[in-house]
Amino acid sequence: MTKAIRQGILRANAIFLLVAATSGFLTDVLGIFFSVGAQASIIGSAPNAGIGFIEAHGLAFIIGILLWRAAPARSWHLTAAGVHVLLGVSNLVFWPIFIAADALWAGYVTTTLHWAFVVLQLSAAASIPMSVAKPA
Repeated sequence: MTKAIRQGILRANAIFLLVAATSGFLTDVLGIFFSVGAQASIIGSAPNAGIGFIEAHGLAFIIGILLWRAAPARSWHLTAAGVHVLLGVSNLVFWPIFIAADALWAGYVTTTLHWAFVVLQLSAAASIPMSVAKPA
C-alpha cells in the first residue's frame, strides 16, 4: 500500500469522524437543551446525563481534526484503529439507544463504518515495512 493511499485512508477516516461527530453533537444539543429530535426520548428528561454524549462527539470531532493532519505512519493508523474499536464496540454494547431514539439507520451506518475503518487502518499499518516504521 502506498503512502498516498495510507494518507487517503486517514483523510477519509477524518471526514467520517468530522461529519458523524458534528451530526451527533447537533442531535445531542437539540435533545438535551430543547427536548427535540432523536435524543429527546433518551436524555430529554435527564439532560445532565447528556454529558457523555457531548464529550464523546466532541472528542470524535477533535480526533477527526488530528487524523486529517496526521502523517501516514503506523502509530497514527493504529491510533485510528483503536478509536474505531472503541466507538464500534460502544455502538454494539449500547445498541438499544439507537432503537430508543428511532435511529437504527444511524446505528447501522456508523457501526459499519467504524468496523470498516478498523480493517482499513490495520491494513494500512501492516503494509508499512518495518524498516520504514519509525515513531511519528
